Amino acid sequence: MDQKTKSIILGIESSCDETAAAIVKISGGKFQILSNIVSSQIEIHKKFGGVVPEIAARNHVKNILPVIEKSLAKAKIKPAQIAKIAVTAGPGLITSLLVGVQTAKTLGRVWQKPVCPINHLKAHLYANWISNQSLKFPALCLLVSGGHTEIILLKNQTQFKKVGQTLDDAAGEAFDKVAQLLKLGYPGGPIISRLAAKGNPKAFAFARPMINSNDFNFSFSGLKTSVLYLVKKLPTPDQKTINDLSASFQQSAVDVLAAKTFKAAKFYQAKTLMLSGGVAANLLLRQTFAKKSLALGIDFSMPDINLCTDNAVMAAVAGYFTQPIALAKIKVNPNLEI
Repeated sequence: MDQKTKSIILGIESSCDETAAAIVKISGGKFQILSNIVSSQIEIHKKFGGVVPEIAARNHVKNILPVIEKSLAKAKIKPAQIAKIAVTAGPGLITSLLVGVQTAKTLGRVWQKPVCPINHLKAHLYANWISNQSLKFPALCLLVSGGHTEIILLKNQTQFKKVGQTLDDAAGEAFDKVAQLLKLGYPGGPIISRLAAKGNPKAFAFARPMINSNDFNFSFSGLKTSVLYLVKKLPTPDQKTINDLSASFQQSAVDVLAAKTFKAAKFYQAKTLMLSGGVAANLLLRQTFAKKSLALGIDFSMPDINLCTDNAVMAAVAGYFTQPIALAKIKVNPNLEI
């Protein structure tokens, strides 16, 4: 990659329930966020306890052009100044992805700009480049979200290999399901994290599935089931008990995530450790990884909290490392993997 080039990239993200657009300027290999617009649908889907794909797609259709226009206006950028468009093509909800991809292809044709289809998982990894921190390789990243929990080995800026993954629930999915069991609302991760700060993480001894297995894989279904069985045995819990349950569950999940990731880091002799994905916004996870990395003398990187959840900045940064392809060849792939 030519580090002397200067370019401006429009990023578009619509893989789930966030309609997002961002303008990122790259100069000398350094990234500058000119705008970062996210239209959230959390309030719309909250009453359903999760994302309803049909409703999400309809709201993307309504929001996507206004969001893109707002991103351009905030950045004070004209379409003529854009070097290329980067759009999430998968994984995600197929109807949501189609809205973003078709919009990007239309704008690419109208504005005569190249378009890059972006792997959403790789985009989460590339969020670590936004701070312009010098990253040493080999690097290892824990990508942890509502749909994915994976350990990714990075040989360099563009060569990635998955070396560990969940065998059942993603960590973020487990957070949401535990929040449902405790009748806390949606999305569950932020609520549990907030309540856990007031609770005792040693109050309940929950399972830590596969923490000692001879691989880098995860399992969270057993942890979720441990919470279910305990909740069934308890009388209607008071707030202190809910806080303790949240803290104990969160500690168990973070213990497993940290144990497996640092085991992999040692095995692959990683020089940099990274966090990415929506669950990377969890404060206990961030603090645990920062402390353990410092103790082991490994460089540590994590995006700002607002760049852990779905956004278009990471799509734009990924676009810097991705080659455009012909518009006719750009397809949606809801099951795309690293």
